[in-house]
Amino acid sequence: MRAAILALLALLVAACGQPDKQPPVAPDEPNPLLWEIARADGTSAGWLIGTIHALPDGVEWRTPALDNAVAQAGVLAVEIAELDDGRAVASAFKPLAYSPGQPPLLSRVPPDQRESLTALVADTPYGLDDFRGIESWGAALILAQSIDSGADAANGIDRALIRDFNGRRVVELEGAARQFAVFDGLSERAQRAMLGAIVEEAEADSDQRQRPIRLYLQGDEAGLAALTREGLLADDEIREALLERRNAAWMPRIIRLLESDSHPLIAVGAAHMVGKGGLVALIEAKGYTVRRVR
Repeated sequence: MRAAILALLALLVAACGQPDKQPPVAPDEPNPLLWEIARADGTSAGWLIGTIHALPDGVEWRTPALDNAVAQAGVLAVEIAELDDGRAVASAFKPLAYSPGQPPLLSRVPPDQRESLTALVADTPYGLDDFRGIESWGAALILAQSIDSGADAANGIDRALIRDFNGRRVVELEGAARQFAVFDGLSERAQRAMLGAIVEEAEADSDQRQRPIRLYLQGDEAGLAALTREGLLADDEIREALLERRNAAWMPRIIRLLESDSHPLIAVGAAHMVGKGGLVALIEAKGYTVRRVR
């Protein structure tokens, strides 16, 4: 279950596929999505970093500026703090995702996707009949882990930062249970759109898989913002649920951290940072100055 959610979240960060087995071409120098947050008087209040939850081996993303922020920050704020607690994640997933009496899985995607969906299921420990007891969003998360993406959640930036803060305070803005509840709250139509997106991901070519990671490594804010309006996130209900409403829900906790003088490093998926409803814009609207550190 942990691998499944991380795979899908990496997908949603960029609205479409993950990289192929060959790592995408990275810039000569890493260009992380790092911002410094300043108060009205110009003093530093903390930092933001847009993360990605899975990367290929050998991808370099650290810079001296980021290392400096990590060293100075008093607290790290992430979406889920206990990423390695698989039992806790599974305990949060099962009560929401498992529900008897669901329609046949193949009936939940268009006819032209059914052959590919059957092949995806064949790569899991499940049979098609097993999904009669699993909701569509849960099926999408389970099937996401059967896609050979070439990216490894062990290389995720959030995981690395949590390791950096070993012995220092780490807080979570959401947690696994609330994150699963967001998926569970989607309409059946939107859940089936997620399921279809996983099938499309399995069929994507190499360039499609590498584009989001390439934009991320280049630190391309505009490119990533455009991706939050494409693919799965072009669906208004899904974008509002997975990005906009979650950002708004996190803001009270983020502002408390900024006001506490703990100089937080706020590290969440890159898609949450960019665009009109992104955290950068929302924090600026609260009177702070947010400056990109390149």
